[in-house]
Amino acid sequence: MSYPPPRYLKDHGIADATFRPADAPPDLTIGVKSRVGYLATGASTDGQFGLYRWDMAAIPNGPGAHFHRTISESFFVLEGTVSLYNGERWLDATPGDFLYVPPGGVHAFSNNSDAPASMLVLFTPGAPREAYFQELADIVASGRRLTDEEWTELYAKHDQYAAP
Repeated sequence: MSYPPPRYLKDHGIADATFRPADAPPDLTIGVKSRVGYLATGASTDGQFGLYRWDMAAIPNGPGAHFHRTISESFFVLEGTVSLYNGERWLDATPGDFLYVPPGGVHAFSNNSDAPASMLVLFTPGAPREAYFQELADIVASGRRLTDEEWTELYAKHDQYAAP
């Protein structure tokens, strides 16, 4: 393995970093269960990655088992206990635990504990996941119930496929 080709070709560096303070409000709230901070979106990283802070209430929540065709997904637990599904079994992950899921890897997550939990979620390359998160928030806010066909269409639009 080697370094990728250079993307920046000037002889000098530039001051171009982005800072997000820890006390920044969430970018999105999904019902009463989840708050999401957009730390670095695919658009802001030129498609290299997307990094999100996912704060979960002490309520079982999270997607069912699924996989992605175009992106990998990684989870790093910051606080509490997050149940992570690695395609074979559920693991109770605690602060410092990490799970990497390559494209095609079946996975899921949920907060099944009786306390709030928080994790970082990393997508590579950086896909436009914010649109998917917003659609979920809108569905929850409206109280709308989607049919199986509507869920399948929504998931396919956002590279998310239910695991058999």
